[in-house]
Amino acid sequence: ENRTMVKNFILVGFTAGRKLQIFIFVVLLVIYITIIIGNLVIVTISIVDRGLHVPMYYFIWNFSLVGIGFTSSVIPKVLFNLASGENTISVIGCFVQLFLYFIFGMTEFLLLAAMSFDRYVAICYPLSYSTIMSNGLCNLLVLGSWGLSFALLIGPSIVVFQLSFCNQNINHFFCDSAPLVRLSCTETPVLDLVNFSIAVFSLLGTLIITVLSYANIISTILHISSASGKQKAFSTCTSHLIVVFISYGSCIFMYVKPTHMGGLDISKGVAILNTVISPLLNPFIFSLRNKQFQKALQKYFA
Repeated sequence: ENRTMVKNFILVGFTAGRKLQIFIFVVLLVIYITIIIGNLVIVTISIVDRGLHVPMYYFIWNFSLVGIGFTSSVIPKVLFNLASGENTISVIGCFVQLFLYFIFGMTEFLLLAAMSFDRYVAICYPLSYSTIMSNGLCNLLVLGSWGLSFALLIGPSIVVFQLSFCNQNINHFFCDSAPLVRLSCTETPVLDLVNFSIAVFSLLGTLIITVLSYANIISTILHISSASGKQKAFSTCTSHLIVVFISYGSCIFMYVKPTHMGGLDISKGVAILNTVISPLLNPFIFSLRNKQFQKALQKYFA
């Protein structure tokens, strides 16, 4: 009788756990589809509408592409595991996921810094804007963001997967660097220092550029005499600032700290915000708060 009770208890627990997995799968799938569609709409409208062929929208649609890649580096595998009931990933798959996650993530922050510089030139030097923000400079900033990310991350990513691991169970829902390093059988002080330095450069370095840009922007706006002029200047920066706060806040908490500080359980919660919620909000932030983009959207969907 006791064996039957235990067996029934295990069966009920498994069924409840499976139902929860299916529920999470459906919610995550809907969110992922929304992220893809929302960002693709921004990319498509920004490319086909000639009125949006200006540097600001060039950076926005590239930022949306990065957002698609950033989310797609993690969520499809999570969806597959939820649907199949498996929780495994190959070594190569783990390496690819880790590398793509950080490539897209670092590129995102470099693009945010480029977008803040674009807003700085537009508001502080409006008469020279078209001259300074030429097609060549915009292309250089975008391609440079990709190239610099690749150059900085390829080395540490390879080193991580040359480590020997004592445990095969990753305490995370994707292959993040901190959980992987914690599985290593050997001490990794040099790798920890390199990872921390890259995080400081990519997050705090680009944040400094953004803060300096907006310090000058705010100073310039405060010297504008008309209230309507101040409001218009602030409105062009609001969307970008919201994305900056969301993106930098979560990633600085996750990566710009020594590895012994902060629990992985908390980092996993912040990672969900970073990989799911932030990319989901970006299309709505950029489209709903931008009147020019709204007009273009209405024109093509009328």
